[in-house]
Amino acid sequence: MIRWEPTGPYEIVFTTRTGGVSEGPYASLNLGRKTGDDVERVDENRRRACAEIGADAARLALNYQVHSTLVHRAQEGERGGVQGDGLWTDEPGLPVLALAADCLPIVLVRENGAAPAVCVLHAGRIGLLAGIVEAGVTALDGGVAAAIGPSIGPCCYEVGEEVAAPYRERFGAGIMRGGKLDLWHAAERELREAGVAQIERLDLCTACNPDLFFSHRRDGKPRGVQGVLASIAGDVR
Repeated sequence: MIRWEPTGPYEIVFTTRTGGVSEGPYASLNLGRKTGDDVERVDENRRRACAEIGADAARLALNYQVHSTLVHRAQEGERGGVQGDGLWTDEPGLPVLALAADCLPIVLVRENGAAPAVCVLHAGRIGLLAGIVEAGVTALDGGVAAAIGPSIGPCCYEVGEEVAAPYRERFGAGIMRGGKLDLWHAAERELREAGVAQIERLDLCTACNPDLFFSHRRDGKPRGVQGVLASIAGDVR
């Protein structure tokens, strides 16, 4: 797992595919129950990921992700019953998870002395253009720092003109590298335009690193998912 340590009482990791109990195309730390993996193994993987940040997996909250701009306040133990692509909380000890397998996992935290709050986002090419990043920043309503996690990189993300054209219109010709789309730069631009000054990019390509990450473009299905998992330290029950 890849830890991000912003200022404040935050526990945040971008997970990799290593360190879990799943097998075959899901090996080993698959966090997605809807992938076809054995759900007991997925639940154990989620427990291990939560233990990494000192959180109780029974409290874990996540959305049913649909490439939207919907960002919800997390409800303890809500497991995909609500459609959305962002979750935020200001409640200590309540872990929130966003899943990805080439899309961008993004985490936002309140800083500058504001009351602690954290938000996780699932941001693919549809959500980025639609405004999921701005929705996440708005939900935290304060000075925000951000980290952009592993996703398919501009080295590998080949797209057609139907995808490239709206991205060039929004971000300029430089957003494309030949026929390949730079989601990392697009996410950074969206964050800066939403008022986020402190941004960390991991710049790790999921498709290029089969030992570390699941990738839909590389492997298709069946395959697992990784994600970003975050909580505010404290109140572990």
